[in-house]
Order: sequence, then structure tokens, then C-alpha cells
Amino acid sequence: KVAKLLEMDALCCDECKAAFQGWLDNAQDAEGSKAAAKAVKAILPAAIENTKCEEAKALLKAIDADKDLLVKKSTWIFGGDGWAYDIGYGGLDHVIAMGEDVNILVLDTEVYSNTGGQASKSSPTGAVAKFAAAGKRIKKKDLGAIAMTYGYVYVAQCAMGAQGGQAQLLKALTEAEAYNGPSLVICYAPCINHGINMGKAQLEQKKAVEAGYWQMYRYNPALKAEGKNPFTLDSKEPTGNYQEFILGETRYKTLNKMFPEAAKELFAKAEVEAKERYNYYKNMAEDK
Repeated sequence: KVAKLLEMDALCCDECKAAFQGWLDNAQDAEGSKAAAKAVKAILPAAIENTKCEEAKALLKAIDADKDLLVKKSTWIFGGDGWAYDIGYGGLDHVIAMGEDVNILVLDTEVYSNTGGQASKSSPTGAVAKFAAAGKRIKKKDLGAIAMTYGYVYVAQCAMGAQGGQAQLLKALTEAEAYNGPSLVICYAPCINHGINMGKAQLEQKKAVEAGYWQMYRYNPALKAEGKNPFTLDSKEPTGNYQEFILGETRYKTLNKMFPEAAKELFAKAEVEAKERYNYYKNMAEDK
């Protein structure tokens, strides 16, 4: 309606034209549409009264009736890793494949937390969980990497407690909201099933990133139009000890206690997989 109104060139003043054009330019931006909507609402009464063209006046009245729609609506879907990586993955994949402007936030605990701690496709190699009492034998599914293959999905992986993690998370959420298309934000969420002090969950996130256990990054397809690499690796090169980190959690300590030989093999395998994952992301970030 706004676009048609501007095409008609029947508005009574330049201020009206500027207000409607400003909204049209910011319609897909959450913050920008708020200010633009305010300007449109302010001039609507006078525009309706002073516009002589009956067709334009009818459009103005229709816009006035729907003025609550002028601010871009923010749509978010929240879920855990059991849903996103596993039993609900088909639905999640269908949603992002539709290309709609919807945001998805996944809280990744790496286990089915709310149904008793079963292993999920997000559970890493060597972790002990229900149905994986002797340690999970295959590596964790990389949900973010799968989503990036579409090329038009905004993807971020975050850990709020890591160094720079709060700023990185805020940036990822802001970029996801501003991106005109599907967005997937995956956040590392330590869980009571990990056997840690939950009062220090953010410290556990910090250790996870420093050990190279978890990586932080952002993939913004909008950067392609600017000739820039859409992938940004926000994690620094790991400085912590990977195996020392995982042995601080019950889900790994249990395996080491019950099956020490299997633990030695699986922990070494998990460490290699973590390094490969980091190098994979690093290569993406350096790709010109």
C-alpha cells in the first residue's frame, strides 16, 4: 500500500513523501521500522485530511487502519539440541529451507536434558549419557555447518561466558534480527547433567572456548553483496588443555573411571575432532 501510494505521487507535501519513503526503506529493519513507523503515524491524520485524490485517500485510510503493522514483527523459535539436532530436525530444516524471515535460538546442552539425560546427535564423542553408558562413539553433528550450506541462512554459534562472549552474542542476535531471511543462533548451555556447579555455568563456557571444545563464529550471507567473506571466526586459537577441561565434567570422568582404556581412545579421538572443527572454521574465515 505504501509503495503504491508513493508511485501515485498524490501526497500533499514533501514531509509526507519523506515519511513514507523512510518507512519503505526501513520496513525490514526491526529498529529502523520503529522510528519510521512513528514518523508515518505522526503525519497520517493531516495526510488523510489534505490529500485530494480519492484513491490516495483510501490508501491512506487503509494504512491508518493497519498502522500497528508498520513496525516489523520479530519472530523467534526457541528449542534445545534434542529438538534441533535430533527428533525435530526435519521440522527445523523445513523452516530454514522456506527462506522466511524467522529466527531460531537453540540452547545446546549436548544431551536430552528435560527427559532424563539421554544422548542426542549433539552429544560429543566420549560423553557418557543414557543409551551411551560406555561413551558416545561418534562425533557431534555440526548443525551450524549444515545450515550454512544453504548459503542464505544467517548462522551464529555463541558462548556468553567466554572472553568477549557477551558482546559476540549481542552482535549475533542483532545481526540475526536485522537479516532478512532465516537465522539460526546456537548457544552453548552447560547443564546439570554435565555434573558441574551450575552457579559457575558461564565460567564453564569460558573454559570450553579456551580449550577448543566450543567455537564461536558468525555467518552472515548479507556480507556477500558487499564482496566480503560472510564467515567470521570469533574464537581465538585454543590455549587451554582439551582433555583437562572435559575431565572436569562428570559425563567424561565417569567414562575414565569405568572404562579407562575406552576413555583414553575416545578422548584422544574427541580432541582430534575438535581441532579439525576449529581448523575447518579457520579456513572458512581466511577464505578470500
